[in-house]
Amino acid sequence: MVKAGLWEQDARLLPYGKVDYEKIMCLAEEQSVIGLVTAGFEHVVDVKVPTEEVLQFVGQSLQIEQQNTAMDSYIAELVEKMQAAGIYTLLVKGQGIAQCYERPLWRSCGDVDLFLSEDNYNKAVKFLTPLASDIEQEYKYNKHQAMTIDSWVVELHGNLRCGLSSKIDGVLDKIKRDTFYGGNVRSWINGKTTVFLLSVDSDIIYVFTHILNHFYKGGIGLRQVCDWCRLLFYYREKLDLRVLESRIRKMGLMSEWKAFGTFAVEYLGMPTEAMPLYSPGTKWKRKADKICSFIMEVGNFGQNRDMSYYSRYPYLVRKLISMGHRCGDLIRHARIFPLDSLRFFPYMMYNGMREAVRGR
Repeated sequence: MVKAGLWEQDARLLPYGKVDYEKIMCLAEEQSVIGLVTAGFEHVVDVKVPTEEVLQFVGQSLQIEQQNTAMDSYIAELVEKMQAAGIYTLLVKGQGIAQCYERPLWRSCGDVDLFLSEDNYNKAVKFLTPLASDIEQEYKYNKHQAMTIDSWVVELHGNLRCGLSSKIDGVLDKIKRDTFYGGNVRSWINGKTTVFLLSVDSDIIYVFTHILNHFYKGGIGLRQVCDWCRLLFYYREKLDLRVLESRIRKMGLMSEWKAFGTFAVEYLGMPTEAMPLYSPGTKWKRKADKICSFIMEVGNFGQNRDMSYYSRYPYLVRKLISMGHRCGDLIRHARIFPLDSLRFFPYMMYNGMREAVRGR
């Protein structure tokens, strides 16, 4: 169903026998792909899906549509307010990537993520803080400040770092310089408001490293990988493949790129001609199988994991439990990416302890 909705293509359910629609709904909610599954049901060609089941999915998707419409309006209003105050920002992830989908309003929306230069980041924090009903503590290394404004979670990003390795963060810092000093951006006309986004080549790298950030630090969902697929597919004829490969090699992420690329092709139906650097070997297929198992087990952003300890234990105990989860993930990820898992782990632990000292 996700494949059919992602690419608006025919789907066949007969090979699967009896379909448990309730279970499909649960999985779609876990992975934040309700809209894609609903769209997929429109393309089933070999059986008649019960109307009452379809209506449940349609109802959920219409709610998502309303949320997206409201979020688009809020983003336009927020960007205009910030511009009037002399604060200039880019939108990253979220609603910008949604425009690459066949049905942008059926992509499950998340937070409002804004990317700003050093000066604009500081001005934005000062400008938005009085408007917020809740403010989280800032992540200093990532220059990340989250706050709740008018029921929307707004996240300010002063850089794009993911904290996996200095090589990766170095390339992401260069993308920041290319963006704000080189003017390499694209735009989305949101109603009457022009919203700036990362350039295509930069966005693809950022979205991919964001996937890896969650993969190595707790869990990713299908929606994140679907975003990457749609971004690659939508701009397939505009990519600078030389720049893309150079950046992947500089970050040391070629194994991850090929494995996730194989996952996208094998499990999500990504056209091979739209997946740069795709390798069809059995080695990558095995890695893709393990990636799939991990995604289905942990859920979107690791929501299937028991996080109740956050409310039951004091701060230091919570940090120790989280470290235990990281160690468990290290063992699992080492079966997929042995060298990189060991390479990233010390850097992740260092950044984690640094934030712990600061009370994060």
